Amino acid sequence: MATSTTKAPAGGKPPGPPPKTDGEGPARRRGALLHRLDVRGAPYAFVAPFFVVFAAFSFYPLVYTSWISLHRVELATLDVMEWVAFDNYVDLWNDSRFWNALANTLTIGVISTVPQLLMALGLAHLLNYRMRASLFFRVASLVPYATSVAAAALVFTMIFERDFGMINWALGAVGVDPVNWEADKWPAQVAISTIVIWRWTGYNALLYLAAMQAIPAERYEAAAIDGASRWKQFTHVTVPGIRSTIVFTIVLSTIGATQLFGEPLIFGQGPNGVTGGADNQYQTLGLLLYEEGWKNYQMGRSATVAWAMFLLLVLVFVAQRLIKRLRSRTS
Repeated sequence: MATSTTKAPAGGKPPGPPPKTDGEGPARRRGALLHRLDVRGAPYAFVAPFFVVFAAFSFYPLVYTSWISLHRVELATLDVMEWVAFDNYVDLWNDSRFWNALANTLTIGVISTVPQLLMALGLAHLLNYRMRASLFFRVASLVPYATSVAAAALVFTMIFERDFGMINWALGAVGVDPVNWEADKWPAQVAISTIVIWRWTGYNALLYLAAMQAIPAERYEAAAIDGASRWKQFTHVTVPGIRSTIVFTIVLSTIGATQLFGEPLIFGQGPNGVTGGADNQYQTLGLLLYEEGWKNYQMGRSATVAWAMFLLLVLVFVAQRLIKRLRSRTS
């Protein structure tokens, strides 16, 4: 059976592709353009909602607060601003209430953060072992975090009540005189720190637990073969393995301690809650911000306190980075 073949031209080259029609070139270019836009522009489209929300609810308030802090502004007339430059910052620097609130914020932060993270680390270490009803205990550890600040603060306020509180009842049972938890400085700060510890220990414990479960089991097996006890495995394997998570929780707890507001406000049970007690014995920076803005109606000074809190967090972050860099150089 004879077959037909296409003969090559005299030059020996095969015939070229058929000529393009008029619509193929522009259509192909449009397709290539859309493909490039899809590949390069899709990631920006996915992250654009975050930046829009961040600009509207974080960046703009930050810039506007800095602008207000340079003016004398009252709450009743927010549209009337008097330029005072850095006078609000100078007045805040010379205000004894600011330094008292800063000291109270630091002490309450230390009293609440250090025991909280140590307890969370120990709780996570226990939950990391195989045990019955482990899921129940993990969920239960998160219940305090899910409880509202108002509910937790109200319950603990009744527990630390001077005349009918459970704590003073227990102290009286062992012969200890009742403690005025709200009027005295250090008892009040311990009581407020107890509320913070109760709410955030389980949350940090779950963060530590997630980090512990990411540590390879071979490390523990090698440590056991070398004769390391459970305590040495914890200090030489577990803690170094979750070091980044520990740093993260320290930073997170520092931010939370700087912004502490709800617990001392409700613990004051009335007008004294805004001022942090009759003698400002447990007034934090968050309460001072609220007092300046919504009690004294001085929004400019309130914005100045807000920026002082922000600068304090920046200093803490810079100090943490410097300490980390120094440790990396010495190691």
